[in-house]
Amino acid sequence: MKTIGIVYDRIRWEEKALLRASKKMGLDVKLVDSKNIRLNMLEKTDKLREMFGDPVIQRCISYFRGLHITAILENAGLKVINTFNVSSICGNKIFTTLALIKAGVPTPKTSIAFAEEGAYKALKDIGYPAVIKPVIGSWGRLIALIKDRASAQAVIESRKEMRNALLQIYYVQEYVERPPRDIRVMVIGDDVVAASYRYSPPDDWRTNVARGGFSEPCPLTDELREIALKASKAVGGGVLAVDCMESADRILVHEVNSTVEFRGLSSTTDVDIAKKIVEYTLEVTED
Repeated sequence: MKTIGIVYDRIRWEEKALLRASKKMGLDVKLVDSKNIRLNMLEKTDKLREMFGDPVIQRCISYFRGLHITAILENAGLKVINTFNVSSICGNKIFTTLALIKAGVPTPKTSIAFAEEGAYKALKDIGYPAVIKPVIGSWGRLIALIKDRASAQAVIESRKEMRNALLQIYYVQEYVERPPRDIRVMVIGDDVVAASYRYSPPDDWRTNVARGGFSEPCPLTDELREIALKASKAVGGGVLAVDCMESADRILVHEVNSTVEFRGLSSTTDVDIAKKIVEYTLEVTED
């Protein structure tokens, strides 16, 4: 019986769906809680396969925890979805933006600064309103809509007091005028699987389902398929969620997610996303 691993730090709807799909396909599943493991850096490959299975689906919410576990497993020869390189790029907004720009994927205007004065210059360059985001983070946490110099000062001074080196990197992006929604597109390998509109919750401009937003079906047009697949390939491919915004004249990609939450998207489509993820993981292993 083929054994597949799922590494997690919290069991969410998605992990349960992956477990169900794997068992329906007759697979032996090793569920590994990353919080409880200790890894000997000299551990033999066979021992790691015994602990984790092979291939392994990486599902850690913690970017750093998941990234380092992936590095160790890959170094021992295990196949991990997504790979270290893909996870590294997608987990850092600057690295993602650089990859998208290099591939010619349309993305919002972005300026980067590394200190307080540079942040004000970046905001002036982008123009108000603008958005300041942490370079690492998810669920819309610590994202701020900056409407003027006064609100900029409040956010920048607060970041300075937090004494967090990552928060001293200022990722400043234009605020794109758009409908109160964005588009999440699921790409698995070369297959654009499904898409959904994600709407903002009441009294919030962010569209994260984790913050109370909701999803509705979105038609997969040729334009959307093309841009999502191009964005996926730009960061290295795999199991990815490409988040897009509808600007006045085109679609912009503003984020690519590596550890994908797909509960909202699953509610809008008949596609069994969890099954497709498991199938892809097995296919890649056989290559």
